[in-house]
Amino acid sequence: MAKREPPRMCDDYWSEWKHCRNLRNLFHHYYTYGAFPSCKQWKKDYNSCMEWENHKSGEAKTALCESEKRRLLEQNRHFPVWEMRKNPPAEWHLPLSDGKDK
Repeated sequence: MAKREPPRMCDDYWSEWKHCRNLRNLFHHYYTYGAFPSCKQWKKDYNSCMEWENHKSGEAKTALCESEKRRLLEQNRHFPVWEMRKNPPAEWHLPLSDGKDK
């Protein structure tokens, strides 16, 4: 059975696009990465979402679903810095040393 609704509300794509173009976000992104963010994909996704909702366009549906898949893959490619432990350390209940034993 095919999905009848977009993965997100169209207003969500519009909000993401507005946030991306926000002056504070532009400054933060430039400071962090050395370049301004590209907000074109959010605008394309919004237009595709509106096309899908209003005209039931198959092309818009495909474009929006592919964009969401790429976004999810991009999020999942970053691994955590710390390795998660399964159990606490054996001596977790002992008091911490003050560093005086060095």
